[in-house]
Amino acid sequence: MNRVERESFLKSFLLFFTSLGVLIATLFYINFTKEVQTLDEKLLSEMRVCSFDLKCEQFYIDFLEHKEEKLYSLYKDEYGLSSYYPIPGSTKNIMLLRLEREKYNKEITLLKSNNIWRFSAVLAIVFILSILFSIYALYPLRNALLLTQEFIKDILHDFNTPLATLRLNSSMLKREIGENEKVDRIEQSVENVLSLQKHLRSYLKNHDMQKEEFSLESVLKEQVSLLEKNYSAISFKINAKDVKLLTNKEAFTRIVSNILTNAAKYNRDKGYVNIIYENTIKTLDIIDSGKGIKNPKKIFDRFYKEQDRGIGIGLHIVKKLCDELDIKLSVNSKINQGSTFSLDLSKLTLS
Repeated sequence: MNRVERESFLKSFLLFFTSLGVLIATLFYINFTKEVQTLDEKLLSEMRVCSFDLKCEQFYIDFLEHKEEKLYSLYKDEYGLSSYYPIPGSTKNIMLLRLEREKYNKEITLLKSNNIWRFSAVLAIVFILSILFSIYALYPLRNALLLTQEFIKDILHDFNTPLATLRLNSSMLKREIGENEKVDRIEQSVENVLSLQKHLRSYLKNHDMQKEEFSLESVLKEQVSLLEKNYSAISFKINAKDVKLLTNKEAFTRIVSNILTNAAKYNRDKGYVNIIYENTIKTLDIIDSGKGIKNPKKIFDRFYKEQDRGIGIGLHIVKKLCDELDIKLSVNSKINQGSTFSLDLSKLTLS
């Protein structure tokens, strides 16, 4: 079960279980209130019978001077439950029958205990039904996701032939006519499509189940060495020694590659890209001296872009991969001063 499926399952479960739980709790509360009312009526009836024969050990009996007390009514106070009844042949005095507070509380506690046990049993059944309902509701989503993934895989596979043809013909055309701006744009577009293809292939895999131990510095050096060939004017510096990570290496490499490529691509002439691992907080900072980002909060949105180059999906995939690998990603940027991408690797770091 991937992250999207887990999220859908949890939301369905919580919605179903919480809704029924609140409804059942309300019904049990109403039922408990009615049971207390029934108990009070039963006790009042027993007091009334007791007022005739006085054969009732559970009630305290006393005789008082009649003032303003209402007869045949039930009173609740700090002493318990009480009721007043007339004495045959007497108009000045009345009879008091009282159930002590301690005895009454025992009756209420017994009612509460029975209701709690019944409520727990019903809630357990609802819990199981919620799980079954959530799994059942998840099947259409899972089938749709699988169908979409298979469709994307087929499309990505079909990309290979036309892309290979484009690369071959563009290189042949360049040999025939020499350096040409239009041919360079064609080649750059092909590289963008290839990069997107790699991102999508990486994203479609189940990364959180394929973890391995590797050196952070080795991954960074590998990616920097590839970029230095195309961006010779950019100065790259790495400070991440003796750091071991445990996660999916391919997905993590894709994250770093995309951020570093953007840092180099949108940098100023003779700029820099500094890659620093803060050991105290276990955070990897990628700092560039580039153009900066106008809306840092939007750059992870799908298809959002601030430059003419690219199609605006690379950083969206980066954010998705970070979520898959449990990496907290943040960005701080100022126009014409540069940007800093921070990766919280605390849950991935071994040393």
